[in-house]
Amino acid sequence: MAVKIAMAQGALPNFKDLEARLIGEVEFVMGPVDTSAQVGELTAGAEGLVVGLHPLDELRIAALDLSVKAIGRSGVGLDAIDLEAARRCGVAVVNQPNYAAAEVATHAVAMLLAMQRRLPQADAAVRSGWGSIVDVGPITWALEEAPVGVLGCGSIGREVVERLLPFVKEVRVLDPMLNDGVPGARIVADLDELLADLGALTLHLPLNEGTRHIIGSSEIRRMRPGSILVNVSRGGLVDEDALALALGDGHLAGAGLDVFEHEPLPKSSSLRSAPNLLMSPHVAWYSDTALKRLGEWTVADVVSYVTEGKVTHGRLAVAPAGPRVVVQARGS
Repeated sequence: MAVKIAMAQGALPNFKDLEARLIGEVEFVMGPVDTSAQVGELTAGAEGLVVGLHPLDELRIAALDLSVKAIGRSGVGLDAIDLEAARRCGVAVVNQPNYAAAEVATHAVAMLLAMQRRLPQADAAVRSGWGSIVDVGPITWALEEAPVGVLGCGSIGREVVERLLPFVKEVRVLDPMLNDGVPGARIVADLDELLADLGALTLHLPLNEGTRHIIGSSEIRRMRPGSILVNVSRGGLVDEDALALALGDGHLAGAGLDVFEHEPLPKSSSLRSAPNLLMSPHVAWYSDTALKRLGEWTVADVVSYVTEGKVTHGRLAVAPAGPRVVVQARGS
């Protein structure tokens, strides 16, 4: 008998291919999840719900049909899902930290190298008539003479460290959840030690109340003048106005961003006029292989959890303490 899975609109870019491959095994229903009423309607009789970056707050979680046992997040970040509400309702939450670790790490290092070598500025100089070295910007620090910091060292952070080691003087790592060493890197005790005289910083943390704007004006100013900041994790980790100011006054020689606090990037954002900034539209994860893994792993883990109580590919971010229950959302 096919497992019924509710799919939020836009949760999986390759949904049609996946649906065709799983005929007879999974019955999909697709619809919006913008309101609690839509969540209740879409999940009626379903055993799982798959979402992308769709917000699932307490009201939407409470509206899940009692048949839903698991939420599959087609991606890594969980900041859009009220995990505590899911736990209280007895709903498991599964995400996929490893589906595109190599792609995201490569994107981060590519951005760092492009800005350190001032490739966007060099390209612009050629296109505008060639110019001179002055048009490319100030002389950059040598890679082999500067330390680079990695803030957050899960699966993606470790891949970043591996890619950086052949290029730089030293790789420093800060991650409060780290239980063991990282080959070739120096583990530091706190943010002050990480940032001191740092040539470049790349971010690989989840977004939560403890990490929101973890990189603000004071943190940026602790890095060496002419340093570079890269963020391919979550936009809310960085105070974007402070970043724009540091790019504008030259304290930062460059930055690379694949993620933003509000997406799509608002027209009013101070980042739009910031110099020496390389941006991409949240595509660090993208490859044909990662896209296939994302869909297959997300759905497979939801099906595996509702039928066997386990996951194979991803991480069980919320393991319910008890059976499904109806929970009244607070304040409703």
